[in-house]
Amino acid sequence: MDTSILQRFQTSLIEKRHNLVEWLGQTPPAKKQIQLGSADEQDVQAHLRVVDQALEKISDQTLGICEVCHKTVDTNLLEMDYTASVCLDHFSELERRQLEAELELSAVVQRALLPQHMPEIPGLNLAAFSRPANIIGGDYFDFLQFRDGAYGLIIADAMGHGIAASILMSSFQTALRTLVPEKVSPVEVLERINHIILHNINYVTFVTAFLCRFEPATQVLTFSNAGQNPPLLYRNREKTVRWLGPTGAALGIIESYSLKSESVTLSEGDILLFYTDGITEATNPQKEPFGKERLAALVQQNSSLSAQNLVRVVRQAVEDFSGGHPLEDDITLIAGRLEISPVA
Repeated sequence: MDTSILQRFQTSLIEKRHNLVEWLGQTPPAKKQIQLGSADEQDVQAHLRVVDQALEKISDQTLGICEVCHKTVDTNLLEMDYTASVCLDHFSELERRQLEAELELSAVVQRALLPQHMPEIPGLNLAAFSRPANIIGGDYFDFLQFRDGAYGLIIADAMGHGIAASILMSSFQTALRTLVPEKVSPVEVLERINHIILHNINYVTFVTAFLCRFEPATQVLTFSNAGQNPPLLYRNREKTVRWLGPTGAALGIIESYSLKSESVTLSEGDILLFYTDGITEATNPQKEPFGKERLAALVQQNSSLSAQNLVRVVRQAVEDFSGGHPLEDDITLIAGRLEISPVA
């Protein structure tokens, strides 16, 4: 294989390894556990071993050598999956069709992004706000529609911020806009994206994501949480708060990936608040974090407000708490308030 290609792969894998090791060593245990979901650090170490094996193969120039004919595996295939070890000529017809679909999606992921818009979802009052810590950021949210007509909402956060995080999020958005209209399940979508980015040489960080589907006729919210900060669900009848915690690990860090879905039926006056960690990790001059408890109390105290006003109140509270200090991380906030009860 061309030496320049191996050098490019080596650079990307070294950066990927550095990012994961830094995350393991510097992330607070509580936050790390959220991002890992039901997985643990040993699962991340298993992924690091795969990266190390690829780096060893680059060093001895055996990366991309076909195990069957000992020729060089196609570079496009290696870019999509640097662990690929069989030439296209040795794929079965089914494997070829699956690969063609993956390559087509990978090409779509690189195309220009479509503009974002706020949907009109029957019975659900929505508002959103997003601001990067720098000129460009790694936070992302969007409103989509599943194949069966159910409404989708995604909030996600790439590790770190700046250009690398923004590039990954741009690709992530395009993958979502390609996959969600073809699927009916958040699990299907997120597991497919994990498969796409896990061994892709172009992605050197990982993504936490919460993807849900909402059916206005039944008021059922079905969600999968891939290591994202747990969204807040305020129950108007009970005046209680529930956190929609992780149902699996973040995307791009676990070799044997497993993600679950959960469902909840909403009632009139219930509030959903989605946020990235720039909200809860904002600090005051004494370096104390804003935190989940303060966020929950704020929602309970202002539960009669519209989604738009609730977003405004939370934004102002975070700004007041931080004392006007510059943001250390991107912040994204989405509020949804159920305006009507299910139709009998």
